[in-house]
Amino acid sequence: MSKIYAAGILGIGCYVPEKILTNHDLEKMVDTSNEWIIERTGIKTRHIAAPEQATSDLATIAAQRALQSANVKAEDLDLIIVATASPDMAFPSTACLVQENIKATKAAAFDLSAGCSGFVYSLTVASQMIVSGLYKNILIIGAEALSKIMNWKDRNTCILFGDGAGAAVIGRVEDGYGTLGFNLGADGSGGHTLCQPAGGSRIPASLETVEKDMHYIHMSGNEVFKFAIKVMGEAANAALQAANISANEVDLFVPHQANIRIINSAAKRLGLSMDKVVVNLEKYGNTSAASIPIALCEALEQGRIKKGDNVALVGFGAGLTWAACVLKWSME
Repeated sequence: MSKIYAAGILGIGCYVPEKILTNHDLEKMVDTSNEWIIERTGIKTRHIAAPEQATSDLATIAAQRALQSANVKAEDLDLIIVATASPDMAFPSTACLVQENIKATKAAAFDLSAGCSGFVYSLTVASQMIVSGLYKNILIIGAEALSKIMNWKDRNTCILFGDGAGAAVIGRVEDGYGTLGFNLGADGSGGHTLCQPAGGSRIPASLETVEKDMHYIHMSGNEVFKFAIKVMGEAANAALQAANISANEVDLFVPHQANIRIINSAAKRLGLSMDKVVVNLEKYGNTSAASIPIALCEALEQGRIKKGDNVALVGFGAGLTWAACVLKWSME
């Protein structure tokens, strides 16, 4: 019987573009107000990629910072997974572009599409490959340049999203540490509620699809909100159960940063005080697959996580999907 290894995070890094778009800037673009956006979402600002920046560029910077944090060389990576809903192009994968940028010449590479749940999906996949002994060092990245597929005339979506990237190196850690429990799921019946309708094989790009704004993000906000309120607490509880950890043993809760009301609801359902919850969406908005790793990266930089802490991650997104993971933190 082959050895079973413990898998955890060896290093983490994040990056957001320099340009900041405020609610007051949006007031000049669409019919909305700073007060309305804050009250309904909790968002004050978001970062926007430069015209020349694509998702792979944001991902590359986050990747380099994660490798430095983990003290792992790019040439020692076995695999790169990029979770994104806004790839540079349909193919090749954004992961292959990052592989070339960082010169990870020995690494396999692929993209993972699970919307805002993508980072936790990637963490789950990577962990199993470490646990089984298949690979030693895996780079996972959640990266988005959603501003590139945003309809800046649609006040229901353009106020919500931002750009950024977060990355982590996954590898072997001490027994008893690292990933302890997961919960992944999907409900494809809700796929139409959050999508980019055109540009694929169902509705190929044409002059008509461009004129009808079908290459932008389309979202039924109320439907996604109802789904999120229900699934966030359920997924977190299922992962805690799998890890054999109770909610009151959670030291830090890192939810997907979509909406402050959804985060508050999930924390309440788990019985967690807000001082145990990471919230940074007021600065970045919803960065989709990048939101959880950026929040995790900032929490670590702020000294909110120490070795041995129980950390719960939970997200939901297009698909519709959900994903939760519980880790015993292994980094010093």
